Amino acid sequence: MKNVWKKAILPIASISIASVLLIHTIPETLVQAESKAQSQVQMKNNSLPLGTPNLQEERISVSLAPGVTYTRINRSETSPKDFFTIDVAFVATHEQAKGLSEKLEKDGFKNHIIREPNRAMDDQEKDPLGFIVRVGHFELEADAKAFQQTLSEKGYTGHRVVYTGEDGDQTTGPWVINVLEVNPDTFKGKVMPELGNDIVTGKETLTQMAERNEAIAGINAGYFVVGEKDGTSGDLAGIFANNGQLVSEAINGRSALILSSTGEDAEIASVSTSIQAASSDGAVREVDGLNRKPGLIRNCGGVGGDTTTELPKHDYTCTDESELIQYTSVFGEKTEPGQGVEVVLNDSGEVVEIRNQLGGEIPNSGSVLAGTGEAAEWLHDHAQQGMKIQVNSDIIADGKPLELEQTTSILNGGPRLLENGKIAINAVEEGFHWEEDPGFYYRFGERRNPRTLAGIKENGNLLFVTIDGRAPGWSVGANFEESAKVMKSLGAVDAINLDGGGSTSMTVGNDLVTRPSDAAGERPIADAILLIE
Repeated sequence: MKNVWKKAILPIASISIASVLLIHTIPETLVQAESKAQSQVQMKNNSLPLGTPNLQEERISVSLAPGVTYTRINRSETSPKDFFTIDVAFVATHEQAKGLSEKLEKDGFKNHIIREPNRAMDDQEKDPLGFIVRVGHFELEADAKAFQQTLSEKGYTGHRVVYTGEDGDQTTGPWVINVLEVNPDTFKGKVMPELGNDIVTGKETLTQMAERNEAIAGINAGYFVVGEKDGTSGDLAGIFANNGQLVSEAINGRSALILSSTGEDAEIASVSTSIQAASSDGAVREVDGLNRKPGLIRNCGGVGGDTTTELPKHDYTCTDESELIQYTSVFGEKTEPGQGVEVVLNDSGEVVEIRNQLGGEIPNSGSVLAGTGEAAEWLHDHAQQGMKIQVNSDIIADGKPLELEQTTSILNGGPRLLENGKIAINAVEEGFHWEEDPGFYYRFGERRNPRTLAGIKENGNLLFVTIDGRAPGWSVGANFEESAKVMKSLGAVDAINLDGGGSTSMTVGNDLVTRPSDAAGERPIADAILLIE
C-alpha cells in the first residue's frame, strides 16, 4: 500500500482542480486523470464555508479501496493582513483589561484591548466572554517571541505569542483539510479502534499503528492523559470500548462515537457508564474507574464525590482519595503502584490473592480490583480469599441502555457539533467552558486549532476529517463553529469533535498526510480509528 500511494500522490501534487477521481492502483489512470484535470472547472457551490465564499479551492480525491475515498482540500492562500502578536492576558471584565492596559502603557508597551463577544452556543450568559489585552505587531514569529522575553523581564507572566489568522475572525486562510469517506455497504474491510501497542499504557504514533496493522488509512481518535501528573499516561480520558470490552469509563454525559463492525449504523450519543462490584456476601460498591491511576480523573465527569466536580471539565484533573479501580490485562503487565489494597480475581470472579499495596501483576484472564481510602476498607471487609466479586457495567446512550455486543466499539470525544442536520455545539454541557477562566473556552473553542472530526451522513456513510492548524502559511485550523459548518457542508447530519491540537493526524497507507503542529513532530497517541481490508 505504501509504495502504491506514493505513485498516486506524486502527480496529485501538481494538479490544480476542484475534484478529480484517481484510481491509485493503475498508474496509467493517473496520467489520464491528470490530463482530464486541466479542463476541470472549480465548483463554487460545493466549496467549504471557510473564509469568504469566493476563495479559491482545490480538491483531489483518491479511491483507496471499494467504498473508501480520500479527499484532500486546499482552500485559499495566506492572508496579507494577519500577523504575529502577544496576548498578554484574557480577562473577564473591561475594568480588568483597562487596568492591565494602563500598567503596560506605564511600562512603555503600546497595547490595545479586544472585546470577545462570542460565547459557547449553549452558554446562558449574554455578556461578552471576556477581553484580550494584546501587544505588538510582528511579521515573524521569532520577533514576537523575542519581544515576549522583554515582557517576561518586566515581570509579566501568562502571555502567549499568537497568530491573528487563528483568532476566529474573518481571514483568507489558508486551510488544508483531509477527508476519509467510508461507505459501510461497499467497504468489505473493518473500521476499527486501535490502542497504542494494544495496551492502555502503550502510546504510539498513528503512522506506527497504521504500519503495524497494515491499514489502508487511519485517523487519531479520543482524548487521553499525556503526562503522569494527570494520571496514567495513555489512559483514555473518556469512554473506550472495543470488541465488546469496556476498557475505560465514560466522562458521564459527554458525547461519544459508537461504531459497529457488522454493518449497523454508527451513531453519536451522550454516553454515561455505571459500574458496580457485587460481593458474594451481598455488599455492593461503585467502581470509580477502569484501567487508570486511582485518585486522578482526567476531564472529570466521574462518580463518588470527585473534587472539584463530577461534571465534565475538559483538560482538568479531578481528584478522589477513595476509589475502586478495576484493571484488566489490556492495561499492561502491572497495575499502578501506590498505597492501598489489591484483590486479584480469576475469570470466574473468585478472589485468589490479596495484596496490601498497589502495583502488582495483572492476570491474563480475570482482573485486579485496586482500592484506596474507603474503597480499600471495602475490599478488606467484602473481598476475602475464596469469596466472589462480580463487576457489572451498564452503558447509557442518549438516555437508553446500550448493549455492548462483541461488534461494538465506542470512542470518546466532544463536544457534539451536529445533531440531526443542525449545528448543535454543547460545549458548556460537555465541560469545555470553565466559569473561573473564560479564556479556556476562548482558546479551545473560539480560536482556530488543528481539529480531528467524525461524522455520519444521512446514507450512513462515515466521514473522518482533519483540519491542519497552528501552521501560518500552511493552514490556520478551525474553531468549533467552523468545524461544524465544514462537516455539514461535507454531508454529515451528525458530527463530533475528537482529540485535536498536536494529536491531529491522518494516514493514507503508512504515510502521514497531515502536518503535525507539535514542534517535536508526530505525537504518540493513545487510540486511533483504522481502516483495515
